[in-house]
Amino acid sequence: MRENDYDNPNPPKHSEIKNGSAVWIIEKENYGTNNYKQGIVKDVLSPRENHPRGIKVRLTDGSVGRVQWLM
Repeated sequence: MRENDYDNPNPPKHSEIKNGSAVWIIEKENYGTNNYKQGIVKDVLSPRENHPRGIKVRLTDGSVGRVQWLM
């Protein structure tokens, strides 16, 4: 389900994201924009393998968002 022109239509799967991975996330308050944040994954929060908006993670700086791209 692609919401806008900014969302990645094929975000990485849970199995591709590990603690310590460098990623670009979109935070909930920034859905529908291109205000992405880059960081290092501290915790993977989504239990499922796939999610249409991306797997939810917590970064080392405490930010929570859905992974759009791996770096």
